[in-house]
Parts: sequence; structure tokens; C-alpha cells
Amino acid sequence: MREKTTRLFVAAAIAEAFSWAGLLAGMAVKYGPPRNELGVQVFGPVHGALFVVYGLLVLVVARQRRWSLWRTAVALACAVPPFATVLFERWARRRGLLGEPAPVERPLTPVG
Repeated sequence: MREKTTRLFVAAAIAEAFSWAGLLAGMAVKYGPPRNELGVQVFGPVHGALFVVYGLLVLVVARQRRWSLWRTAVALACAVPPFATVLFERWARRRGLLGEPAPVERPLTPVG
């Protein structure tokens, strides 16, 4: 169950970043020369839903993985700036907060 939740968290972080891109593009079209609100009308609710899903999954993963209150707050705050959810996910993975950390390669030392 823990691994499935972690995979959902990673997917939500990526999807939230893509929804940010769509929302930013929609805002550019809305306030730019075309003056069309369709992009904001489509990506606004999508981004809002993914924002909530990401926040809930942060809380679930933080509880399962026993994150500190500080790390949990940082993960939640990363939902606000565009694309920061992906940066947090990569940072957390490198530090082993989402599971086993990647093995560190050590140079071979001579024996004897």
C-alpha cells in the first residue's frame, strides 16, 4: 500500500506541474491578444482539483513515511509556485524520503 501511495504522489506532483503549464498558457491567451477565456475555463478547475489531490497525497505520504512537520510544510508549500512539486519530488527521492535512496557508487579500493 505504501508503494502505491508513493507512486500516486509522484504522479500527482507531475500532473500538478502540467496543469500549471496549461493554466499559465490559458492565462496568456486570456490576457493576450486573442482574449479568449477557454484555456482558463478548462485548466482552472483541472489545476484546482490536482492541487487538492497533491495536498492530500502529501499528507498521506508524510504520515506513512514519517516526514517531519517541516518537510511536510515544504511539500505543501511547493504546490503554490509553478512546477515546484516536481522539484520537491526529485529532492525527496534523492534523499530517500519516498523509499529507498539510490545506491551510491563507491570507487573500488585495492585490497591488501
